[in-house]
Amino acid sequence: MKKSLVLAMAMALGVTASAYAANPFSDVPAGHWAYDAVNKLAAEGVVDGYPDGTYGGDKLMTRYEMAQIVAKAMAKGANVDKLAAEFADELDSLGVRIANLEKKADNVKITGEVRASYRDVDGDVDGDSGVLRSRLWVNGQINEDWTYTGMLENEQTFHGTDDEGNDLGASGDDDLSLARAYVEGRVGGLDVVAGRYNEVPFSGNILDANLDMAKVSYGDKVKVSALAGKAYDYADGVFNSNGDEYLLKDGDRIYIGTLEAALGDVDAYVAYYKTDSDLEKDIWNVGASYGFGDFTLSAEYMRGDEEYYDGAGKDGWWADLAWKGAEADQPGSYGIHAGYYDQSVNAYIMPTTDAEYFADGYKGWNVGVSYTFAKNIVGMVNYWDMEAQTTNEDAQTIFSELYFML
Repeated sequence: MKKSLVLAMAMALGVTASAYAANPFSDVPAGHWAYDAVNKLAAEGVVDGYPDGTYGGDKLMTRYEMAQIVAKAMAKGANVDKLAAEFADELDSLGVRIANLEKKADNVKITGEVRASYRDVDGDVDGDSGVLRSRLWVNGQINEDWTYTGMLENEQTFHGTDDEGNDLGASGDDDLSLARAYVEGRVGGLDVVAGRYNEVPFSGNILDANLDMAKVSYGDKVKVSALAGKAYDYADGVFNSNGDEYLLKDGDRIYIGTLEAALGDVDAYVAYYKTDSDLEKDIWNVGASYGFGDFTLSAEYMRGDEEYYDGAGKDGWWADLAWKGAEADQPGSYGIHAGYYDQSVNAYIMPTTDAEYFADGYKGWNVGVSYTFAKNIVGMVNYWDMEAQTTNEDAQTIFSELYFML
């Protein structure tokens, strides 16, 4: 690099004599005519030198190398208009490269969520527990059509009692589990989800399960989907008094087919669920939701093909009326809802509820509220009053939770 070019670039960045005492390059010793200027350029990130720690000032630069220096100087606010005009073509090429690198850096996004929850159950079943759940999400753009999502999860119980009132103590388990790891994208006209995923079709009253799965969907306002998967992250089996398994366990296979349609203010769906392995259920499901003003009315009916569990019937239904809702990015927003359940164990696989429910199914009512205390801080409280389908057992559950979202 010529004297005039080094000095001009340094002056454009406002260098002062002996401004930087450090010596980043072995071949530019103190006392060298370019010492202050080169140190200034290095400190500003305009010049990098070579991997061997030398500056290489006696070497001829390519036009592209010079364009890199000019681009960095411009980014620092240096007035190098004449040089920018001279290297316009190279800068244009370099600009594309920089844009691509910036886009690549934006490909991966990390978000997080912490939930503190407390669950209290009274009635024929008794107990309480407090849990701190932490989640770390990683989202990456593979290309224009495909994305990757991973999620690490940790749960710590800070208080708990069993149904006899015995203190379960606290667990300080710091192990993280890879609870989600899946890709989403398009193949032709099909939308595809494949990998370790949490599948919650529609209301979740039939299924809310962790699956290793593949799912394909076709359509927009009218959509057809098909899923095949295997359950993970569950116990060896949950059984009723007859010794029949009634919830998913690790390795149980599940197949789902759905048809859904968006019809103005109404969303409607019909679905079929089938499980095999030790848990064998065939369930049909139809439901709809209707939005009017700040209200949403939802209802669904589900029916098992066979009465695998005696006395529990084959069908169930659910209805819910919700008003508004808490939005994480809108402090002060809130919502209220109330619902009723009448669900046979023959008509669900792994339902989404924090209520205490029973081996033969459950029926009862629920009311809940949600409120956004500050941006990305949301609280919820739900109350359920449930009783068993075929016995006189009952349970009242209060579940409160506070979310902190990154």
